[in-house]
Amino acid sequence: MGHQVKIGYSFWGFLGPGIRDTPDGGRSHRRVLIDGLRERGHQLVFLQPDRDYLEAGLDLSPHYRWDVGLPDIDILFLEWRWPIPGRNTTWCGAVGHTCDLHRQQQLLDHYTRDRGIRTILWDKDRTLPADDPLRSTPNVIVCEAALHPTPGAVSLLFPVADHALDTADPVALASRARDLPLVYVGNQYDRDDAFTAFFAPAAARHDHLVAGKWPRTDSWPGVRFVGRVPFDEVAEIHGRALCTMLLLPQRYAQAGQMTQRLPEAVLAGCLPLTPAAIRDAARFTPTQLHVHDGASAAATITQLASLAGTTEHAELLADCLTRLDLFRVSRQLAVLDALLAAQPTRGTVAS
Repeated sequence: MGHQVKIGYSFWGFLGPGIRDTPDGGRSHRRVLIDGLRERGHQLVFLQPDRDYLEAGLDLSPHYRWDVGLPDIDILFLEWRWPIPGRNTTWCGAVGHTCDLHRQQQLLDHYTRDRGIRTILWDKDRTLPADDPLRSTPNVIVCEAALHPTPGAVSLLFPVADHALDTADPVALASRARDLPLVYVGNQYDRDDAFTAFFAPAAARHDHLVAGKWPRTDSWPGVRFVGRVPFDEVAEIHGRALCTMLLLPQRYAQAGQMTQRLPEAVLAGCLPLTPAAIRDAARFTPTQLHVHDGASAAATITQLASLAGTTEHAELLADCLTRLDLFRVSRQLAVLDALLAAQPTRGTVAS
């Protein structure tokens, strides 16, 4: 397990369901990782504001600790924030300003630069430039949620609770009534090309819905967009659906970075159609679910609909669940244990 340390953890998001009008993919896995670290005896203090309480009215202070000062810590852990023009690049107090980026810089200056505190930087959105000086800073290790991270970075995937995988019942999931052949739950960010190539042609032939923030939809007049939904409804939508489509920005696809949408869908019994060009696609999903274009996606949905509720359907879901072992929180905690115990050799990739 390694020795126990005090971790200053910086994240801009929520531990609970949060609020509807905000993007935060971390809600599905952040608390799984944090609770796993605590179970290993590590102390955690959260270094950004308590948005669960300030914005969502959820008081988690009996269970977790926040400190917006500069407390004593052994390790700084950053869920990496990047400049978003008009939001976190404006002056403090400006309309719509969020202070996540300013706070992150304060933490880097105080802990990483001035005190030489070991810093784990989790670049979950692949926004840290390959030539950023932080990548070559001796007390910084960069993690990415990709099977093939940037050279010098460590693979730390989005964690899924072991208990959720161990108790999932593919037969029960396959037997559920599903009234939607196809869904997508998630935001538009950098997904237009994949959406045009795969989802829209399949949606033209099958009943469907798209939930999430999609501000520009003129290119797909026939697609049913329902807007953002509360986080608690994500599992409900997947639970109604036979299939979803794994739509990745190109910078994710080429690095083999799968988002939390895969385990969210599979654990609800929703089969994940997978563009075959995603790097290492077969490690994520069975090849029976791989599609090469919109036409093959539409045909695959038709074929899968004929299997709904059968033994073959349950076996396909069981195969999907087995492949989620990649994401087990116990595996991700083993990676972190190694990083917390000793400075890893630069260039090592843990997976």
